[in-house]
Amino acid sequence: MATENALNLRQMLTPQRLRSLAAPLLIIMILSMMVLPLPVFLLDVFFTFNIAVSVMVMLVAMYARRPLDFSAFPTVLLMTTLLRLSLNVASTRIVLLHGHSGGASAGKVIEAFGQFIVGGNTAVGIVVFIILVVINFVVITKGAGRIAEVSARFTLDAMPGKQMAIDADLNAGLIDEKTAKLRRKEVAQESDFFGAMDGASKFVRGDAIAGIIIMLINILGGLFVGVVQHDLAVADAAHTYTILTIGDGLVAQIPSLVISIAAGLVVSRVGDDEDIGAQVLGQVFSNTQVLALTAVIVGILGMIPGMPNLVFLLFASALGALAWRRKQQHAAGLEALPSEGAPPEAQAVEAQEASWNDVSPVDVLGLEVGYRLIPMVDKSQDGELLRRIRGLRKKFAQDVGFLASPVHIRDNLELKPNAYRVTLKGVEVGVGEAFPGQFLAINPGRVAGALGGHETIDPAFGLPAYWIDNTMREQAHAQGYTVVDASTVVATHLNHVILSHAAELLGRGETQALLDHIGQEAPKLIEDLVPKLLPVSTVQRVLQNLLTEEVNIRDMRTIVEVLAEYAPRTQDAIELTSRVREALGRAIVQSLFPGNAEVQVMALEPGLERILLQAIGANGDGVIEPGLADTLLRQTAQLAQRQEDIGLPAVLLVPAQLRMLLSRFLRRAVPALRVIANSEVPESRTIRVTGMVGATG
Repeated sequence: MATENALNLRQMLTPQRLRSLAAPLLIIMILSMMVLPLPVFLLDVFFTFNIAVSVMVMLVAMYARRPLDFSAFPTVLLMTTLLRLSLNVASTRIVLLHGHSGGASAGKVIEAFGQFIVGGNTAVGIVVFIILVVINFVVITKGAGRIAEVSARFTLDAMPGKQMAIDADLNAGLIDEKTAKLRRKEVAQESDFFGAMDGASKFVRGDAIAGIIIMLINILGGLFVGVVQHDLAVADAAHTYTILTIGDGLVAQIPSLVISIAAGLVVSRVGDDEDIGAQVLGQVFSNTQVLALTAVIVGILGMIPGMPNLVFLLFASALGALAWRRKQQHAAGLEALPSEGAPPEAQAVEAQEASWNDVSPVDVLGLEVGYRLIPMVDKSQDGELLRRIRGLRKKFAQDVGFLASPVHIRDNLELKPNAYRVTLKGVEVGVGEAFPGQFLAINPGRVAGALGGHETIDPAFGLPAYWIDNTMREQAHAQGYTVVDASTVVATHLNHVILSHAAELLGRGETQALLDHIGQEAPKLIEDLVPKLLPVSTVQRVLQNLLTEEVNIRDMRTIVEVLAEYAPRTQDAIELTSRVREALGRAIVQSLFPGNAEVQVMALEPGLERILLQAIGANGDGVIEPGLADTLLRQTAQLAQRQEDIGLPAVLLVPAQLRMLLSRFLRRAVPALRVIANSEVPESRTIRVTGMVGATG
């Protein structure tokens, strides 16, 4: 039993538990001092502890590089204030009870502060105490409180901008999600810190006022107790209790002054790269001209008759020596740098060996802008394009079904001032021009007339357009033009490029991340598929095949279930893609023909269909005769254009065996054409053939 109790006690006294109990024990001790009488020795110990804590807090504040490095300071300020007030209560009790017996009755610390520091002179002691209170209350505490108040207000006002800047860096790929979360936490902590400091500064001001009131109460109470209860002469009682009261007040006010200085140091910090000592030495004593001029001025003052010549001249000499030494150090630093006229061989440092750090990865998605477009993507100028790219990437994830790579934005001085280009894995896939402050009026095909702006082509869809001023917007709207601003032009073009190359954006990492995301909801489903039945590479190829034909992959549960069903029979990505498309047929048809409207499609003439089935063979590896291929391309393009003219999507309905072959074959000649298989159309939808490819006439 004793062993078990000892083990439990050892577990309770672990360093972590003791650390967590430190603050509650300190608060209980502080409250106990206000109620329970303390021995004189313990009072000396606590007064010394108070002084040591105040000095320690000030040094921590001086060596902190930024305010958040000492985020516990408002709490420390409260606890040290309570400690001083509890010591005042405990010392007042001892002074009034035992003060008549002499100066040592209240402890050595109070006696030392009352006798040694002010020389036992009551008038001097009162003056010194009042001066310390005024310095603490009027100068330091008031200034620190004002700085904390303004900082809290400005920090709170700046929070939305800082959050947007973090989001912009995250969307631009400059930081990852973990770093963004840490920066958001720091922004919130900074606001909370300055708000807490604004309130905590009131503690010190209240402590200063309480010190004056306690001093008056102690003097009057001591005079009453000494004269009435202990039959002391009025002069003796006044002298004894006043000295003890002054010693008590000084031993509390000096640590309070030190804590107030620490508060001022914390809230007045600017910059976070150096501590206060390094900042002051680096900024005040680094300029040789300032040091030299100060030495001259102090030296002139030292030569005036009647001035303390020795002291002034000593300081002038010291400043002059420091200025000379700084100048020598500066000159030595310049000599260490290579001169401009030296030959390259003299300036070059020994070349380092090449390393893997010299190999920089290529950005998956990049946006390069000319210098006139920089304000559109500059987070410090609240660039509108950054917000649009963030929304564009989010919408892509919602519509397509996976999170694309961040868009890395950089300026490129080789581009024209108003030009931009979109790169995919380092290769240019889109280029255009944008004019900030102007608007692009796009001709959708039915406009009343031409505009007087700069004629151009819409970079996203190749439609005729004009760059116009703000004054022509209403005219352009009235004539039927679609008017958008410059940032929308770039964002729309970027969105078109991303959608067009969605399959290339789905890499191995994105596929694995997508599977991991689905695995959070259906872990068993993913475990049964990857890697037991299919490798990640095969799943990636199936998803890329779907994206290539503009089929979104949002319904990943269905896709994974189909793959898990057919993977034991075949590992061919094309065959698996066909099976997945059949399962997604309802969604595919719905995206082309919304609602329950008729599925109005083009179809193959039966004779042509038989020829194509014979041409590809049973294994699907045959080829189409060149003449037949030319006829097929020409007639399909004509029918597709007719479908678009009457407002219908260009959709070709073919047998499942021909779908993949014809889709790949016709995609280059007719980009807008969608090829679907008979098996992909739900039985509930009505099919109407509007044109036959291969029919004569």
